Amino acid sequence: MGILDGKKGVIFGLANDRSIAHGIATAITEAGAELAITYQNEALEKRVLPLAESLGCPLVIPCDVTVEGSTESTFEKIRSAFGGLDFVVHSLAYANKEALKGPYLNVSRQDFLQALEISAYSLTQLTRAALPLMEGRAGSILTLSYLGAERAIPNYNVMGVAKAALEASVRYLAADLGPQGIRVNAISAGPIKTLSAAAIPGFSQMLDRYENRAPLRRNVTTTEVGRSALYLLSDLASGVTGEVLHVDAGYHSQGL
Repeated sequence: MGILDGKKGVIFGLANDRSIAHGIATAITEAGAELAITYQNEALEKRVLPLAESLGCPLVIPCDVTVEGSTESTFEKIRSAFGGLDFVVHSLAYANKEALKGPYLNVSRQDFLQALEISAYSLTQLTRAALPLMEGRAGSILTLSYLGAERAIPNYNVMGVAKAALEASVRYLAADLGPQGIRVNAISAGPIKTLSAAAIPGFSQMLDRYENRAPLRRNVTTTEVGRSALYLLSDLASGVTGEVLHVDAGYHSQGL
Protein backbone atom coordinates (compact mmCIF):
# COMPACT_ATOMS: atom_id res chain seq x y z
CA MET A 1 0.00 0.00 0.00
CA GLY A 2 1.35 3.43 -0.93
CA ILE A 3 0.99 6.30 1.52
CA LEU A 4 -0.94 8.28 -1.12
CA ASP A 5 -3.25 5.47 -2.20
CA GLY A 6 -6.65 6.89 -3.06
CA LYS A 7 -5.38 10.48 -3.13
CA LYS A 8 -5.87 12.71 -6.14
CA GLY A 9 -3.75 15.72 -7.03
CA VAL A 10 -2.49 18.06 -9.70
CA ILE A 11 0.98 19.35 -10.47
CA PHE A 12 1.59 22.65 -12.26
CA GLY A 13 4.94 23.21 -13.95
CA LEU A 14 6.20 19.81 -15.06
CA ALA A 15 8.08 20.57 -18.26
CA ASN A 16 10.70 17.82 -18.71
CA ASP A 17 12.20 14.75 -17.05
CA ARG A 18 15.10 16.74 -15.54
CA SER A 19 12.87 19.10 -13.59
CA ILE A 20 12.21 19.10 -9.85
CA ALA A 21 8.52 18.78 -10.69
CA HIS A 22 9.26 15.47 -12.43
CA GLY A 23 11.05 14.19 -9.33
CA ILE A 24 7.99 15.09 -7.28
CA ALA A 25 5.57 13.57 -9.79
CA THR A 26 7.56 10.34 -9.80
CA ALA A 27 7.57 10.06 -6.01
CA ILE A 28 3.87 10.74 -5.55
CA THR A 29 2.67 8.47 -8.35
CA GLU A 30 4.87 5.65 -7.04
CA ALA A 31 3.19 6.23 -3.66
CA GLY A 32 -0.20 5.54 -5.21
CA ALA A 33 -1.62 8.98 -6.02
CA GLU A 34 -3.71 9.66 -9.10
CA LEU A 35 -2.19 12.72 -10.73
CA ALA A 36 -3.25 15.38 -13.22
CA ILE A 37 -0.57 17.38 -15.03
CA THR A 38 -0.89 20.77 -16.70
CA TYR A 39 1.12 22.34 -19.49
CA GLN A 40 1.31 25.96 -20.62
CA ASN A 41 1.24 25.80 -24.43
CA GLU A 42 1.46 23.56 -27.49
CA ALA A 43 5.26 23.60 -27.50
CA LEU A 44 5.34 22.13 -23.99
CA GLU A 45 2.49 19.73 -24.71
CA LYS A 46 4.81 17.65 -26.89
CA ARG A 47 7.18 17.22 -23.95
CA VAL A 48 4.58 16.69 -21.25
CA LEU A 49 2.35 14.08 -22.90
CA PRO A 50 5.06 11.36 -23.00
CA LEU A 51 6.01 12.15 -19.41
CA ALA A 52 2.40 11.87 -18.28
CA GLU A 53 2.09 8.53 -20.05
CA SER A 54 5.27 7.19 -18.43
CA LEU A 55 4.00 8.27 -15.01
CA GLY A 56 0.56 6.79 -15.59
CA CYS A 57 -1.18 10.16 -15.25
CA PRO A 58 -4.66 9.99 -16.80
CA LEU A 59 -5.34 13.72 -17.04
CA VAL A 60 -3.22 16.25 -18.97
CA ILE A 61 -4.68 19.76 -19.23
CA PRO A 62 -3.53 23.06 -20.78
CA CYS A 63 -3.27 25.92 -18.28
CA ASP A 64 -1.66 29.35 -18.54
CA VAL A 65 -1.98 31.24 -15.25
CA THR A 66 -1.51 34.56 -17.05
CA VAL A 67 -4.62 34.02 -19.22
CA GLU A 68 -7.98 35.04 -17.77
CA GLY A 69 -10.20 32.04 -17.08
CA SER A 70 -7.54 29.40 -17.77
CA THR A 71 -7.09 28.44 -14.11
CA GLU A 72 -10.82 28.11 -13.47
CA SER A 73 -11.26 26.01 -16.61
CA THR A 74 -8.45 23.70 -15.51
CA PHE A 75 -10.02 22.99 -12.13
CA GLU A 76 -13.43 22.41 -13.69
CA LYS A 77 -11.85 19.68 -15.84
CA ILE A 78 -10.21 18.21 -12.75
CA ARG A 79 -13.56 18.23 -10.93
CA SER A 80 -15.22 16.41 -13.83
CA ALA A 81 -12.50 13.75 -13.93
CA PHE A 82 -11.60 13.33 -10.24
CA GLY A 83 -14.62 14.64 -8.35
CA GLY A 84 -12.38 16.26 -5.75
CA LEU A 85 -8.77 17.03 -4.97
CA ASP A 86 -6.38 16.17 -2.12
CA PHE A 87 -3.30 18.16 -3.09
CA VAL A 88 -1.85 20.76 -5.43
CA VAL A 89 1.84 21.08 -6.34
CA HIS A 90 2.84 24.54 -7.56
CA SER A 91 6.09 24.46 -9.54
CA LEU A 92 5.66 27.62 -11.59
CA ALA A 93 8.33 30.31 -11.85
CA TYR A 94 9.51 32.68 -14.55
CA ALA A 95 11.67 35.76 -14.92
CA ASN A 96 13.07 37.40 -18.02
CA LYS A 97 16.61 36.09 -18.45
CA GLU A 98 17.93 39.63 -18.80
CA ALA A 99 16.43 40.54 -15.43
CA LEU A 100 18.76 38.03 -13.77
CA LYS A 101 21.89 39.79 -15.02
CA GLY A 102 23.68 42.76 -13.51
CA PRO A 103 22.44 44.72 -10.48
CA TYR A 104 18.92 44.07 -9.18
CA LEU A 105 18.60 47.86 -9.02
CA ASN A 106 18.11 47.92 -12.79
CA VAL A 107 15.05 45.64 -12.92
CA SER A 108 12.26 47.09 -15.04
CA ARG A 109 8.66 47.44 -13.85
CA GLN A 110 7.51 45.00 -16.52
CA ASP A 111 10.06 42.33 -15.57
CA PHE A 112 9.29 42.80 -11.86
CA LEU A 113 5.53 42.45 -12.29
CA GLN A 114 5.86 39.47 -14.61
CA ALA A 115 8.15 37.59 -12.21
CA LEU A 116 5.89 38.31 -9.24
CA GLU A 117 2.72 37.33 -11.09
CA ILE A 118 3.94 34.00 -12.42
CA SER A 119 6.26 32.97 -9.61
CA ALA A 120 4.35 34.19 -6.54
CA TYR A 121 0.78 35.35 -7.17
CA SER A 122 -0.05 32.20 -9.12
CA LEU A 123 0.20 30.18 -5.88
CA THR A 124 -2.65 32.19 -4.36
CA GLN A 125 -4.55 32.06 -7.64
CA LEU A 126 -4.33 28.25 -7.88
CA THR A 127 -5.08 27.73 -4.20
CA ARG A 128 -8.26 29.81 -4.40
CA ALA A 129 -9.46 27.86 -7.43
CA ALA A 130 -8.62 24.51 -5.80
CA LEU A 131 -10.49 25.14 -2.55
CA PRO A 132 -13.97 24.05 -3.72
CA LEU A 133 -12.49 20.69 -4.78
CA MET A 134 -10.87 20.18 -1.36
CA GLU A 135 -14.05 20.66 0.66
CA GLY A 136 -14.27 18.02 3.39
CA ARG A 137 -10.73 16.80 2.71
CA ALA A 138 -7.48 17.29 4.62
CA GLY A 139 -5.90 18.95 1.61
CA SER A 140 -2.31 19.96 1.05
CA ILE A 141 -0.73 22.71 -1.06
CA LEU A 142 2.99 22.58 -1.87
CA THR A 143 5.23 25.07 -3.68
CA LEU A 144 8.94 25.32 -4.49
CA SER A 145 11.29 28.05 -3.33
CA TYR A 146 15.04 28.67 -3.10
CA LEU A 147 17.54 30.23 -0.67
CA GLY A 148 17.53 33.39 -2.81
CA ALA A 149 14.29 34.26 -0.99
CA GLU A 150 16.30 34.67 2.23
CA ARG A 151 19.68 35.90 1.02
CA ALA A 152 20.92 38.03 -1.85
CA ILE A 153 22.25 35.47 -4.34
CA PRO A 154 24.32 36.72 -7.30
CA ASN A 155 22.45 36.53 -10.61
CA TYR A 156 19.14 35.60 -8.95
CA ASN A 157 17.85 39.16 -8.62
CA VAL A 158 14.13 39.61 -9.21
CA MET A 159 13.51 35.87 -8.88
CA GLY A 160 14.78 36.08 -5.31
CA VAL A 161 12.29 38.86 -4.60
CA ALA A 162 9.52 36.76 -6.16
CA LYS A 163 10.48 33.73 -4.08
CA ALA A 164 10.43 35.88 -0.93
CA ALA A 165 6.86 36.89 -1.81
CA LEU A 166 6.07 33.23 -2.46
CA GLU A 167 7.32 32.15 0.98
CA ALA A 168 5.33 34.94 2.65
CA SER A 169 2.27 33.74 0.72
CA VAL A 170 2.79 30.25 2.13
CA ARG A 171 2.54 31.60 5.67
CA TYR A 172 -0.53 33.75 5.00
CA LEU A 173 -2.32 30.99 3.09
CA ALA A 174 -1.51 28.53 5.88
CA ALA A 175 -3.16 30.92 8.35
CA ASP A 176 -6.21 31.34 6.11
CA LEU A 177 -6.75 27.67 5.35
CA GLY A 178 -5.70 26.01 8.59
CA PRO A 179 -9.23 26.16 10.08
CA GLN A 180 -10.40 24.12 7.08
CA GLY A 181 -7.75 21.47 7.69
CA ILE A 182 -5.76 22.44 4.59
CA ARG A 183 -1.99 22.68 4.93
CA VAL A 184 0.30 24.94 2.87
CA ASN A 185 4.07 24.39 2.73
CA ALA A 186 7.13 25.01 0.59
CA ILE A 187 10.36 23.19 -0.20
CA SER A 188 13.47 25.32 -0.56
CA ALA A 189 15.63 23.06 -2.70
CA GLY A 190 19.33 23.42 -3.30
CA PRO A 191 20.52 24.14 -6.84
CA ILE A 192 19.86 21.30 -9.28
CA LYS A 193 20.99 21.18 -12.88
CA THR A 194 17.65 21.63 -14.61
CA LEU A 195 16.86 23.34 -17.91
CA SER A 196 15.44 26.39 -16.14
CA ALA A 197 18.57 26.68 -13.99
CA ALA A 198 20.62 27.05 -17.16
CA ALA A 199 19.22 30.59 -17.47
CA ILE A 200 21.06 31.65 -14.30
CA PRO A 201 24.54 33.04 -15.08
CA GLY A 202 27.29 31.29 -13.13
CA PHE A 203 25.12 28.32 -12.20
CA SER A 204 27.99 25.82 -12.48
CA GLN A 205 29.97 27.82 -9.93
CA MET A 206 26.91 27.80 -7.66
CA LEU A 207 26.79 24.00 -7.79
CA ASP A 208 30.50 23.82 -6.91
CA ARG A 209 30.03 26.21 -3.98
CA TYR A 210 27.22 24.15 -2.51
CA GLU A 211 29.14 20.90 -2.93
CA ASN A 212 32.20 22.32 -1.17
CA ARG A 213 30.37 24.03 1.72
CA ALA A 214 27.23 22.05 2.47
CA PRO A 215 27.51 19.75 5.50
CA LEU A 216 26.83 16.70 3.31
CA ARG A 217 29.50 17.89 0.84
CA ARG A 218 27.31 17.28 -2.18
CA ASN A 219 24.34 18.64 -4.08
CA VAL A 220 20.83 17.24 -3.84
CA THR A 221 18.85 15.41 -6.51
CA THR A 222 15.34 15.72 -7.89
CA THR A 223 14.64 12.31 -6.33
CA GLU A 224 15.48 13.64 -2.86
CA VAL A 225 13.26 16.67 -3.33
CA GLY A 226 10.51 14.37 -4.56
CA ARG A 227 10.72 12.26 -1.40
CA SER A 228 10.50 15.36 0.79
CA ALA A 229 7.47 16.49 -1.20
CA LEU A 230 5.90 13.08 -0.65
CA TYR A 231 6.28 13.58 3.10
CA LEU A 232 4.69 17.04 3.07
CA LEU A 233 1.79 15.93 0.86
CA SER A 234 1.05 12.82 2.90
CA ASP A 235 -0.60 12.30 6.28
CA LEU A 236 2.88 11.83 7.75
CA ALA A 237 3.06 15.65 7.80
CA SER A 238 -0.47 16.17 9.10
CA GLY A 239 0.81 18.57 11.77
CA VAL A 240 3.02 20.63 9.44
CA THR A 241 1.87 23.84 7.78
CA GLY A 242 3.32 27.26 7.02
CA GLU A 243 6.72 25.58 6.76
CA VAL A 244 9.61 26.15 4.36
CA LEU A 245 11.55 22.89 4.37
CA HIS A 246 15.15 23.20 3.18
CA VAL A 247 16.31 20.28 1.07
CA ASP A 248 19.81 21.51 0.23
CA ALA A 249 22.29 19.12 1.91
CA GLY A 250 22.30 21.55 4.85
CA TYR A 251 23.83 24.50 3.00
CA HIS A 252 21.32 27.01 4.43
CA SER A 253 22.47 26.24 7.98
CA GLN A 254 26.06 27.34 7.40
CA GLY A 255 27.68 30.77 7.79
CA LEU A 256 29.60 32.12 4.83
